[in-house]
Amino acid sequence: MRKIKNYTREREADPVYNDELVTRFANDLMLHGKKAQALNIIYKALNIVEERKKDTELSALEIWKKALQNVTPLVEVKSRRIGGATFQVPMEIRADRKISVANKWMIKAARGRSGKAMGENLAAEILAAYNNEGGAVKKKEETHRMADANKAFSHFKF
Repeated sequence: MRKIKNYTREREADPVYNDELVTRFANDLMLHGKKAQALNIIYKALNIVEERKKDTELSALEIWKKALQNVTPLVEVKSRRIGGATFQVPMEIRADRKISVANKWMIKAARGRSGKAMGENLAAEILAAYNNEGGAVKKKEETHRMADANKAFSHFKF
């Protein structure tokens, strides 16, 4: 075997919630290496979610995880060139990629919201995703619709 096996580095859990998924989300949110700033944005957003959802028995972290679960796609389309034509082939997504795609969609949707600070935008997007609304959920539905429309090309999987 010539090729070395890829390995995934273990991430340290974040200091407040002691959860690796929060650290992973912070790494995706981070700009220019400012991880402390990214963690502060997440904590601020989760505090806002906690204030707005006082009537539910779920904690802010559980609401955020449910929102991420609502955004997580099951399939995606990849371009495949066959005989001079390019087809959009629906493919199942690996579990690791599902998480990163969901994180990126939620962050992009939060950044796309206008007006307020990033913590407030992220909190609004978390609550929207928790209720199966918002830009990130629309992106998931659009991706699933695209995969469903191109189901006929699924035999071109590579």
